[in-house]
Amino acid sequence: MAQIHPTAIIEDGAVLGENVKIGPYCMVGPRVTLGDEVELVSHVVIAGRTTIGARTKVFPFASLGHQPQDLKYAGEDTLLEVGEDNQIREHSTMNPGTAGGGGVTRVGNGGLFMMGSHVGHDCLLGNHVIMANNATLGGHVEVEDHVIFGGLSAVRQWCRIGAHSIVGGLTGVEFDVIPYGSVIGDRARLAGLNLIGLKRRNFSREEIHALRGAYKEVFNGEEGTLRSRAEAVRGKYAEFESVQTMTSFMLGDEKRRFCTPRNNGD
Repeated sequence: MAQIHPTAIIEDGAVLGENVKIGPYCMVGPRVTLGDEVELVSHVVIAGRTTIGARTKVFPFASLGHQPQDLKYAGEDTLLEVGEDNQIREHSTMNPGTAGGGGVTRVGNGGLFMMGSHVGHDCLLGNHVIMANNATLGGHVEVEDHVIFGGLSAVRQWCRIGAHSIVGGLTGVEFDVIPYGSVIGDRARLAGLNLIGLKRRNFSREEIHALRGAYKEVFNGEEGTLRSRAEAVRGKYAEFESVQTMTSFMLGDEKRRFCTPRNNGD
């Protein structure tokens, strides 16, 4: 049975799962679906065609599903999908998609979105993403699994952030971040691999050693282009899944640009 505070406003048409908790002064729009055991602590506003997955907890003053921050948006019927087991903290915002960007913003499972974080329109986020206080994603950003964003970091529109990477606090990301990478700086530069994250997630010593070798050959090599070095490394370390993941990310589209170490000429 749902527990709904008498001051909350649940509009006709909203769908509530089993054991939903809706606290004081929340507003839930007519096309919102809340999964089982979702909790809205208080003063949460959810609008638009928005789905919130089971056991997700939303804290005060979060705003989910309101009109995208895109001047081209003209009221199209677009979607925000938030997965299961997320924590969405105070003052966080997530916008739905736009007609020009695929029509959906999608957030995976098990994420932590700290105070003031923002997920822009048409973003696609994987599982176990952490966004620290006031981290922001522009529109159309793709984020893979197990990515961490430091406080006050910002990602430009259309960038891709690879799995198991980390974006430092106060970092502005203009280009794609490779899987397992660590980027820092007011204009993000690649500072190495996210070795602490890899160890915490139980990557084997052999896998990490291979990835470090591949990284050095791709980003510190002097012969050929960045792309040609990535192709060479892909063959050399064919038995290591992490290296294949990194190189596949880099070789998929010749037009993509990547964060690289400082003074890298590629």
